[in-house]
Amino acid sequence: MSKLLVKPSLPDAHGRVHAVTPDSAGWTYVGFEVYRLKAGQRVRQETGGREACIVMLSGKARAEAAGQDFGVIGGRASPFAPDPWSLYAPAQADWTITAENDCEIGVCTAPAKGTLPARVIRPDQVGQETRGTGTNTRHVRNILPETEPAESLLVVEVITPPGHWSSYPPHKHDRDMLPAESLLEETYYHRLNPPSGFALQRVYTDDRSLDETVAASDGDVVLVPRGYHPVGAPHGYELYYLNVMAGPKRVWKFHNDPDHAWLMNK
Repeated sequence: MSKLLVKPSLPDAHGRVHAVTPDSAGWTYVGFEVYRLKAGQRVRQETGGREACIVMLSGKARAEAAGQDFGVIGGRASPFAPDPWSLYAPAQADWTITAENDCEIGVCTAPAKGTLPARVIRPDQVGQETRGTGTNTRHVRNILPETEPAESLLVVEVITPPGHWSSYPPHKHDRDMLPAESLLEETYYHRLNPPSGFALQRVYTDDRSLDETVAASDGDVVLVPRGYHPVGAPHGYELYYLNVMAGPKRVWKFHNDPDHAWLMNK
């Protein structure tokens, strides 16, 4: 199996099914975890030298961070539903999520110093946009874009309709060459509706020193350490993915594959 494809494990004692770290991924910045919690179950973490954005993928939970009780957040039945709630916890702090009912959370982390306050990111603070045309149309929810406060993290949800492509035309962001391109590591957390489906994702570089195509099932994570990374949803299956990006500069500047850049003019 490709090293870029990370399968979920059975829930551990804390409900964790994914634990992607810089060490396990072989990179520097991005960390990503998924927890599937039963009602009443609690997760507490110290952030240390990393900031965290905890995305409520489904369900409701009481959220606390940096000594503040933010009350109950969340409420959607699945990540395919609109209106995501999230909790931002700065570095050198702690956060706690206590499930009100069965819920799933994504924990996105990246290096930080702790210069920002903890806060809840409400659905009305999440920018919505539709990108592309035809079978390249997809729907974007900007949970933590570069226009909103964070030190390293960029976090976004995308819904790709059945039979459509996303992260397309193929683009990359693996060179620290601003203003033309930024260096950002990235994870894709894939969910399928119905869950028996799959998504196809290719990760490749110009010189093809990296060129892998993986079939991601419901609940899989795909690592994008470098290169172009388009993803397709087969007919009959709606695709959700949660993107986490981070790098030396908190800027998203991408470079399109020259072979496919002409598609931008269609």
